[in-house]
Amino acid sequence: MKKLLRFMRPHRWLLMGAILCVVINNFTVLYLPNIVSQVIDDGALSGDAGQIYRLGLRMLLVAVVGGIAYLLSVTLASKAISRFARDVRRAAFVKVQDYSLDDMQKFGTSSLVIRCTNDIAVIQRSALMVILQMLPAPIMAIVGIAMGIQTEPMMGLLMAVIIAAVFLIAYGIGSRAVPLFRRLQVKMDNMTRILREVFTGVRVIRAFNRQQYENRRFGTAATEYWDISVRTGKVFAILLPTLTLLTNLGIVVILWFGGVETSRGTMEIGQIFALIEYLAVILFTGIMAILVYIELPRASSCAQRINEVLEYTPEIQDRASAALPAANLRAHLEFRHVTFRYPGAEEAVLSDLSFTSKAGETTAIIGGTGSGKSTVANLIPRFFEIQEGEILIDGINIQDYAQKQLRDKIGFVPQRAFLFRGTIADNIRYGKEDATDGEVEYAATVAQAHAFISEKPEQYQSFVAQGGTNLSGGQRQRVAIARALVRKPEIYVFDDSFSALDFKTDAMLRAALRKEVKDATVVIVAQRVSTIMDADRIIVLDNGRAVGVGTHQELMKNCPVYQQIAASQLSESEFAGGGES
Repeated sequence: MKKLLRFMRPHRWLLMGAILCVVINNFTVLYLPNIVSQVIDDGALSGDAGQIYRLGLRMLLVAVVGGIAYLLSVTLASKAISRFARDVRRAAFVKVQDYSLDDMQKFGTSSLVIRCTNDIAVIQRSALMVILQMLPAPIMAIVGIAMGIQTEPMMGLLMAVIIAAVFLIAYGIGSRAVPLFRRLQVKMDNMTRILREVFTGVRVIRAFNRQQYENRRFGTAATEYWDISVRTGKVFAILLPTLTLLTNLGIVVILWFGGVETSRGTMEIGQIFALIEYLAVILFTGIMAILVYIELPRASSCAQRINEVLEYTPEIQDRASAALPAANLRAHLEFRHVTFRYPGAEEAVLSDLSFTSKAGETTAIIGGTGSGKSTVANLIPRFFEIQEGEILIDGINIQDYAQKQLRDKIGFVPQRAFLFRGTIADNIRYGKEDATDGEVEYAATVAQAHAFISEKPEQYQSFVAQGGTNLSGGQRQRVAIARALVRKPEIYVFDDSFSALDFKTDAMLRAALRKEVKDATVVIVAQRVSTIMDADRIIVLDNGRAVGVGTHQELMKNCPVYQQIAASQLSESEFAGGGES
């Protein structure tokens, strides 16, 4: 928790103001019993109505000051803690943006979502409770006991003994809940993870009729959470009645001994009431502090999880100075003996891969499942770090570029076209924030998306659900392609981005792309031979190695792996004619 306090520094004056108001409120609360004592002894018992009015007015003024102080303390503390939580959440979000795909997998998407939302909310709530409920406890106890001793020394010491006994008993009972809260957080994470998996994979679950299995799995997680919650509830069920009983016993003890002292003439009735008020206020504040204390381990666990996110060193980082590309090179991509293996994998996904693609050229990657095609696409924007070799853009190793500088040069269309919640125009502008309406429409036209967009009632302002689930697979792919086209990058990377298109749309899109990207390098990862037949260079991968490089006609003559792929996709006449149409 201490490591997160640096986020409170910009708001320390708000926090100090809140603490000052808490202290003022506490003193007003402790001062009121003293006035009540005077009202009873100097006003009511002596029959002095004027004294009662004067003291009553003083009580009113003190209560108003205390109320204002409390209102200000809540307002200032809420502002300080809310801004603190906002800054922590923002820092965590920004940090996660720097994570590589492998870094994200180490934490898990569900865990990162929980840490940036629920965990920070727990810390925020606990911090506010510490200021408003836990902080007053020691102030109330010390000042209250001191005022009790000042009122009547022996009775004040008796009150101190009662308070100490109550706190020790409460601490003993409450400490049993501390480990339970830690376990409760773990069970909550597990239950949330299952919920996220079920909601995300609902189609697969239904397709395989696994609803009953998922019901049992979630039921087990919910039962485990329920069991810990019940055990935690039992602790509170014991704690609160015990504290109430002890408080009442303390009042009885004060009344008993106070009555004896009053009968002897050594105490006045008003002093007894004042001591009871001190005791009640101190114990009530102490009980609230104990309840907050029990919650603190949960907040501490959440803070530790947030610190793990903030202190984690991303695998991929920018170097001290950004590189400057060669002046005579543009849209120049080169792989030099690249070898890559995923973290934890024993075998390399790519081995000694080399090729060069220049402006105006199209390089296609094809191969069987697991051959490393998509890996090539993901390495170009540096989503992963290679182990051997170099990847160069415009003559500079991509590791020497700042990540933003590198990715500004690339228009990337992932294998699974992902769209964001918003409008179609918003999703296309995601590639270029300041794109004009004309640029958006032109990019959509090249991507063969303008036709279906124009048929919608709201056209480019049509709503897109999260993930683009209200569009077909082909429509999502075309919008994603338009998103890459609108930024006019040096290098286009299409990771199997035409797979959901019919052959007619595929052909029209490729024809439009040839005109649009003539000054750029195009890398196409594909499974269909028909998509890449016109490529300037086709690289055939098999088990991560390039087993063939050439044009379609060349590979049809000298690459058995490519011949096998083509034979499975082309008609007999196309295959016999080298795939020419």
